[in-house]
Amino acid sequence: MSVPEKYEEEIIDLVMGEPVGVNAKGKPIIEYQPYTVEIKRKNGEYYVHLIYEEEVYGRELAYDEPIQAERIAGMDINIDRIAVSIVSKQGNFLKSKVFYCHELEYVQANKRNNIVGETVRDVYDWLLQENVGAVVIENIQWRQRHDTDKRFNRLTHNFKKKKLTETIVRRGLRLGFRVKKVNPAYTSVIGRFKYMEKYGLSVHESAALVIGRRGLGYRERLPKELIDIIKTKVKRHLIAMLGSMEESYKQSKSGTKLRQYLGMMLKKIENFKEEHEWSLWNILHKFCWLNQDQIQLREV
Repeated sequence: MSVPEKYEEEIIDLVMGEPVGVNAKGKPIIEYQPYTVEIKRKNGEYYVHLIYEEEVYGRELAYDEPIQAERIAGMDINIDRIAVSIVSKQGNFLKSKVFYCHELEYVQANKRNNIVGETVRDVYDWLLQENVGAVVIENIQWRQRHDTDKRFNRLTHNFKKKKLTETIVRRGLRLGFRVKKVNPAYTSVIGRFKYMEKYGLSVHESAALVIGRRGLGYRERLPKELIDIIKTKVKRHLIAMLGSMEESYKQSKSGTKLRQYLGMMLKKIENFKEEHEWSLWNILHKFCWLNQDQIQLREV
């Protein structure tokens, strides 16, 4: 049986066991770790699968459990890159880096595991150098449509993002990191409008910054200048859209739905102090976009 060199020592230790002493007759006592063996046939060749529990030194934190670390890394995970932003426990941005893995979009399935493993290894090598003690990632089960771009949707059949996320969690726990998953709602929107220009970051790095801060429990309130834009420019924009509707369209089914929707948005703006901040970020996301750091209005 051929064993990959990088797994050789680990598999030998697993199969051969570990001496823990000697019995009354002086023979060694061997302690074995339980494992399961599966033999699978594929394309006329046989493969041996060993399944066993891995010893880990880290721990996965509950969503409301505080992070006890001086430096925390937020990760924005995409199929072609992992953006990592390091923040202090006070939520201040320290530094960021992007790890690219463009090949994942094109290579065959049997090569993807190697690319995933090598990319995640590079991420953690950097985090260890930077003395990071905890990692915050998005819980992909909560991923919302507004944070998923069309390109991602086209490629989901080709690559399961779950594999990349699971590898990040597994390696982090093995290396002793605390790992926390958070709701990724509006992380890209918040990062784009609040932190991208401020720190000179890419949209993915700024989203990673928001993810890291969210893991620490920080809420992302809208800055005063963005509140002013919503109360003035966006509000006038919505009123103008209502006023420009043709009477025949207003009475149609789609026109009625649009009027109700715009009315609901105007009500949220009017009562913005009572609204959850995510509701306001949603308004900004729906009706504004950035063009060379300038906020532009968009049609529905």
